[in-house]
Amino acid sequence: MHKVEWDYTSLASHYDKRADYADEAIDKMLSLANPDKGRPIADIGAGTGKLTKLLLARGFAVLAVEPNDAMRAIGVKNTEGGHATWSVGTGENTGLPSNSLDLVTFGSSFNVTDRARTLIEVARMLRDHGWFACMWNHRNLDDPLQAECERVISEAIPGYDYGTRREDQTAIIRASGLYEEPITIEGRVDNEITPEDFLIAWKSHATLQRQAGAMFDEIIGKLEQLVTDKEKVVVPYTTRIWVARKK
Repeated sequence: MHKVEWDYTSLASHYDKRADYADEAIDKMLSLANPDKGRPIADIGAGTGKLTKLLLARGFAVLAVEPNDAMRAIGVKNTEGGHATWSVGTGENTGLPSNSLDLVTFGSSFNVTDRARTLIEVARMLRDHGWFACMWNHRNLDDPLQAECERVISEAIPGYDYGTRREDQTAIIRASGLYEEPITIEGRVDNEITPEDFLIAWKSHATLQRQAGAMFDEIIGKLEQLVTDKEKVVVPYTTRIWVARKK
């Protein structure tokens, strides 16, 4: 029932080292959607709780839905003591009740769903004029270190493709016919980490792993060479959020 194409089991322990979403962008999203704190927010594909934790910290209860057992186990641990209820489900089949939510979020997970079916499922869950939001952290590729990372990857995988996670989501949301005109929100976050955590973040990169195949470890080794002489690594990200209100 909840089998998914993208299996994050082997990446779960690494995934938790990824950068948080920009506070500025999260706050803008919440200001726009203005969800009632008397109702939970649903976070779909909640993973290890990266977005769930930010919502909890802002005083919301969260229904965290995650199909992968390993990811969900880390997420449950990461959100202990908060008002988070974890369950098994997918974007296309969440198992959550209809007409019950003001806001449904997808943190780096909308791209691994059947997006058209997922938008229908979200509309089912939302109350009238409730909000859908999907977001990703995009590395700023004009940063010198990130440009070097891209060179390493493109040399190893000609035609490397980031897929739908770097696409503008406006067209797919419009095509559903279920939502008002999408709004884009951005915020910057600079993630200062150790070289070890820099590499762990790359080891969590499912898109790279899928396209690299047997070359994955070799690519990670070349990325490691870029940071061996550094005590700290600063990775600049832009958090991009697409939000749309249900018609």
